[in-house]
This record gives sequence, structure tokens and C-alpha cells, in this order.
Amino acid sequence: MQIEIFDAIVIGSGQGGNPLAKAMAEAGWKTAVIERKDVGGTCVNVGCTPTKTMVASARVAYLARRGSDFGVKTGAVSVDFPAVIQRKRDLVAKSRKSGEKGLEETANLTLVRGEACFVGAHEVSVAMADGGGRVLSAAKIFIDTGTRPALPDISGLSEVPYLTNESIMELELLPEHLLVLGGGYIALEFAQMFRRFGSEVTLVQQGRALAEHEDSDVSDEIAKIFREDGIEVLLEAETQSIRHAASEMVMGVIVDGVMRELRGTHLLIAAGRVPSTDALHCEHAGVELDTRGFVVANPRLETTAAGIWVLGDVKGGAAFTHVSYDDHRLLRENLLEGGSRVTTGRLIPYTIFIDPELGRIGMTEAEALDAGKPIKVAKLPMSSVARASESAETRGFLKAIVDAGTDQILGAAMLGVDGGEMAAQVQIAMMGGVTASALRDAIWSHPTRAEALNRLFRSYL
Repeated sequence: MQIEIFDAIVIGSGQGGNPLAKAMAEAGWKTAVIERKDVGGTCVNVGCTPTKTMVASARVAYLARRGSDFGVKTGAVSVDFPAVIQRKRDLVAKSRKSGEKGLEETANLTLVRGEACFVGAHEVSVAMADGGGRVLSAAKIFIDTGTRPALPDISGLSEVPYLTNESIMELELLPEHLLVLGGGYIALEFAQMFRRFGSEVTLVQQGRALAEHEDSDVSDEIAKIFREDGIEVLLEAETQSIRHAASEMVMGVIVDGVMRELRGTHLLIAAGRVPSTDALHCEHAGVELDTRGFVVANPRLETTAAGIWVLGDVKGGAAFTHVSYDDHRLLRENLLEGGSRVTTGRLIPYTIFIDPELGRIGMTEAEALDAGKPIKVAKLPMSSVARASESAETRGFLKAIVDAGTDQILGAAMLGVDGGEMAAQVQIAMMGGVTASALRDAIWSHPTRAEALNRLFRSYL
């Protein structure tokens, strides 16, 4: 088979790989992008775009049911679930088509559809989606293959029709009772979403808390909110077995030392992610993987093989679209603009799109204490925020960690309506070295959620 020569090959068309490939092609590099399934990666196809579209539909249903809280009579509220799914499909298709068009219309760029694997240090074989194969070679190769749902080792799981974050968004009928295994952001978003659509929901978390990487007060508040929403939350619950009987999913779970049998119509597995590297055969290129299968890289995103880089979720660490996109900027600046950027010290935010949102930036209280920082903790319930009261959105609280010596903000957890936007405001202050006292004393427009920063930084525990 004839080898096709390129200047650069990008394996995977995610939110880092696509703009990087376009930038290299626009710089005059002959570039190939290899995609085994859908252009756009996880974010566009089974992640951010579809889930946040469905979260928005779920929030409308929630607000409609709360009409009387605002003096508005709405009558009975029902959810047209097939219409929710079709709305999601339409938006995903539009986003995917835009991404495909962008690649196809870029000069010097070739989109190759198929499954890639290394066959040499700088050679990649592609099993084409429409049959046949191609072999591509380039001096520079970039791995952006992402992750997929992890499947826990539970007796009987492989024999039942479980759902993942991908397949649950293709259901035609709303589940009567959804069992959710997991307690991270994917599990949380789907659990609350489907409860608002009208499903009964039971959330089964093996760990001690929901979103257990957060401080305990934040995790406890999320659990409280979920229970208020009618979700059954089981913590420190050890799943022993799963079976399918009489059209029901049956989970054997030990809770508080007692074996319980949970029954539901559907089961969502949302217990983490694993890297999509097994089909790549990285060993053929000298690319080292860690014990979990993630690609090992240094702060410049260089792998253990010369001329091969990695970006996005497949390298491990914070698995967010905005991180993947910044990975592409790092590589673009270093390789095309003579830069020397590294990943070390990046200030990475994230938002869990439950309602109210959890916006997170910087250190948690526990992390600051573990680092030996002298800290002050500022905390303010959303019920003390005027705009939150006026809009009847008072659940949650704002929390910030401040260095007691320098008055610099170390981190924040904004669990409240528009929590992601509130956390972004704190992030800007952190990036600019603006002190907590400066935010406390600033004049903010009234009544906005931003003015809560005045009271937050007066409210030290």
C-alpha cells in the first residue's frame, strides 16, 4: 500500500484537534485529520452540546411547574420527550455540520474517515469507514482521541441493557424510573435532568459524597438540593450485582451495612471515563501510556516519542472542552509562533450544570489547608443575595478561600443560580491579582448577582 506523506497528522477531531489542524493547514502545512466516527468529538456529539441542550429543556419544565411561585398560572405541565430529543439532535447536527464544513473548506487539509493505529514511529494505518485502508506518514503527529464511558466491574453488568451518557440521549421514551450509578458531574446532570422531565430517579454513589472532590459542605448542599427535587440519593452504596428481570433493572446494593434491592426501568452507568487508546497501538510509535491507558506527556504536551504530541482528555487530568481548546493554543503558539508555553500553573475553571450551577475555580478549602496555606473562608447563602430572592432562586451558597496573609483569592465554589458566571468573575480577579478586599469594596450594579461579592467578602467564618 502506497504511503501518503503529510506534514502533520491529527488523530481525532475533537475541540482541540480541529482548530489545531486548521491552524497548521492555514500555515501551509499539508495536514490530515483522521476521525473514526463523528467530527467534533465528545463535546459536540455526546457531551456539552447535547447535554446542555437537554438541561435547558429540563429547566424550562422546572420553571413552568413553579409558575405559582411567581404569581403565574400555567396549568398542568407535561414534557414531550421525543421533541426534547429531536431538539437535541437538530442542534448537534447543525454543530457537527459546521465543523465538517470548516475542515473540508480549509486548504491543505484532508479529512480521513476511519480507525487509526500506529504501525511505525511516524506511520499511521487507517481502516477506512467505507472499507479498505490507507497508510499515512508525517513528521509531526498529534493524538486527540478522547475518552469513553468506564464500565465498572459489577457482576451481571455485561448481560443487561445499561445506558451510558451517549445512549441515554437517544431514548425514544422517557424512563419511568431511572437508576443512576455514579456521583460525578455526568451522573449529577443526568439525574436532575431526568427527574425534571418526569422520571423517578435513584442516584447510587459508591463514594462518601456527591461531587466528592469538592469540600464536604458543597457536596452536602448538592445532596440536599437533589433530595428536595425528589431524587433518592444513596451514598457509600456498594453495588454487588445487576440483573434484568421482567423488564426491570435490578441492582443489589449494600447501604448502611444492609443489602437492598433497587428496581428501575432503566440504568445509567456514569462511573467515570477511560482513555480511547486501546485501538491506537501506541507502542508501535514509542508513545508511553500510564497504568490507566492515558498518554504520558510533559508540560509542553510532548509524548515520549519525538515528533508526537497529545492534547485533550486522552492525556488525563482535567477533562473539559476548554482545556482541550487551550491545549491547541499551546501547541499552535509553540509550533507555529515560536512560543514556549507549558501547561504548568494553568488556572482551570469548570462548571457542573446542575441547577443551581456549581462554578469552581482554584483551590478548595481542603486543598488550601493541605498545602499549609493560612486561610480565611468567606461564605454567603444565596438567600442573602437580593437578586436571587427576587427571582426565587435562593438555593445554594457562595464560598471563597482567601490567603489570610496576602488577601489574594485562592479559590471559590459558587453553588447558586449562574454559578459558572459568578466563578468566572472571581477567576478574572485571581488572574489580575485583585484582592478579596477590592471585590468587597467595589461598586457593583444593583440588583445583580455580582453585588453578592460585596457581602461575600465581608462574611468570613
